[in-house]
Amino acid sequence: MNPAIAVFSPNTVLNKNAVRALVATQVAIVVVLWVFSPFVLLPKPGEVVGALGELWEQGLGAELITSFYLNVQAIAVATVVSLLLAYATVMPFFRPLVALLSKLRFLSLVGLTFFFTLMARSGHQLKLSLLVFSVSVFFVTGMADVINGIPKEMFDLARTLRMGEWRVVWEVVVLNQIDKVFDVLRQNAAIGWMMLTMVEGIVRSEGGVGTILLDQNHHFRLAAVFAIQLTILLLGLFQDYSIGVFKSLVCPYAALTLERN
Repeated sequence: MNPAIAVFSPNTVLNKNAVRALVATQVAIVVVLWVFSPFVLLPKPGEVVGALGELWEQGLGAELITSFYLNVQAIAVATVVSLLLAYATVMPFFRPLVALLSKLRFLSLVGLTFFFTLMARSGHQLKLSLLVFSVSVFFVTGMADVINGIPKEMFDLARTLRMGEWRVVWEVVVLNQIDKVFDVLRQNAAIGWMMLTMVEGIVRSEGGVGTILLDQNHHFRLAAVFAIQLTILLLGLFQDYSIGVFKSLVCPYAALTLERN
């Protein structure tokens, strides 16, 4: 089949070289549209690169490390808390509690920040708790859906092997769903980067890339804002890719039955 036609054909599996060429073409199209954009206020690529160089000289690298460490710490805590809560739904006592916590994802942090401030002992704890809350309410929802979606036949199979109920939980709910944990983690880890600017704007004592972004946006320096946003995007993509690589190492079997792999 003609490659030009194949990319528009449903359920067509492309080889890796074709995928790379397709991605490169689409990126090139976006860059060309950006360069020749008619929007006057949209910074050009050269302006963004220049602003990035200036920000880097002013300490952007150190602020990125601060924000990255905070985000990784929040994701780690949120993952542990969410998994414990999700796995606890195997016991009927905890199901209403987890269902209630999952509904909290509709709440805005405006107003709730006051209560987190009262509970936090430091600015870092406040930022961490806000990020953990923001990620956990979505993470626990996704994991609870994964556990609820486990087919009954898998539990019955484990019981026919004369496993006790806690052994069934370990084999079917925990071990057999590890690959799904990485999928839910990848989906929800990005929330930390989205919330980063807000929490670092509340507590500016430790700095962070969110603080710089707010300052540049306040002074309407759009080239600098775009430079910071693109840097955050690249960091987020690196984080997402790293989680995917770790999943392939821990769960190499997960992609064996997928059509597009």
